[in-house]
Amino acid sequence: MPGSAGTGAPPGPPRPPRRRLFGDRVGSVEVLAFLLIGLVIFREPLANAISNPRLQTWTTVFVSVMVQAMPFLVFGVVLSAVIAVFVPRSFWAKALPKHPALAVPVASAAGVVLPGCECGSVPIAGSLIRRGVTPAAALAFLLAAPAINPIVLVSTVVAFPNNPEMALGRGVASLIVAMVMGWLWLRLGRTDWIRLPHRPDLDDLSRARAFWAAVRHDIMHAGGFLVIGAMAAASINVLVPERWLQTLADNPVLSILALAVLAVLLSICSEADAFVAASLSQFSLTSRLVFLVVGPMVDLKLISMQAGTFGRRFAYRFAPATFVIAVVVAVAVGTVLL
Repeated sequence: MPGSAGTGAPPGPPRPPRRRLFGDRVGSVEVLAFLLIGLVIFREPLANAISNPRLQTWTTVFVSVMVQAMPFLVFGVVLSAVIAVFVPRSFWAKALPKHPALAVPVASAAGVVLPGCECGSVPIAGSLIRRGVTPAAALAFLLAAPAINPIVLVSTVVAFPNNPEMALGRGVASLIVAMVMGWLWLRLGRTDWIRLPHRPDLDDLSRARAFWAAVRHDIMHAGGFLVIGAMAAASINVLVPERWLQTLADNPVLSILALAVLAVLLSICSEADAFVAASLSQFSLTSRLVFLVVGPMVDLKLISMQAGTFGRRFAYRFAPATFVIAVVVAVAVGTVLL
């Protein structure tokens, strides 16, 4: 009979997939959220359960950095997603001056009114270049937006309540570095160093989906790096002998270089790095200012993101130059203001 030779009964309609109570899977964002909530709720029981004084100190430093930094991180991520989704990127081409040399300082200062974290500034800068913005202005915005936006400056004031000049020094130094790097690109940069890959971005999604995609992406990246940074700060305070830190702190050159390299390695989000810098109280204000200026402009995650967005030839030239300029400018500003 037709259909009976080795085929059996015709297959029925496919069964709909079973819906799980909490979605298809628990991602890293959810795990991070539960971990942070648990640490905040059970801070005292955990501290009492740990009898070792060194572990108690580690827990106290870690939780204090996380609790102080998380509100600024979350607010910064949400605001960055709003700007990335709801502010038309064609706005930049119309708002910036036509002359590239004048567009650089305007794009740098725009970081004050259109802030974003460093994770979001890299793809935004790539999109600006695709839309005809001169690369010098886009790169100046890339460096300035994560460092001089109001959220970062307010978090710096909160982290250094007795030294409000730290926020002023951070804003001035970061703005100068962004403009210098933009003008340096105008003179020495080459267009063939930038290779923008064709990738779908937030424009391909509805606004609601694009907003939540941007929030989840930035929370996952920035929150994860914040946890690592808080753990590193706590470990430095506990594991590194006090005399070693004091030896570095007493040497002006070594203290500056040590915190500059530490900023690159820790890769902390700019909305939260001020609280880590404040915990390094052995070091001078100038060396900690170097930490705050270098971090949002040059770190391991930014170098990898720049290589993926603009190409390796660009990243391997741009990052070292930015590091040197940031250290020099931060030291100069710190010497004058602090």
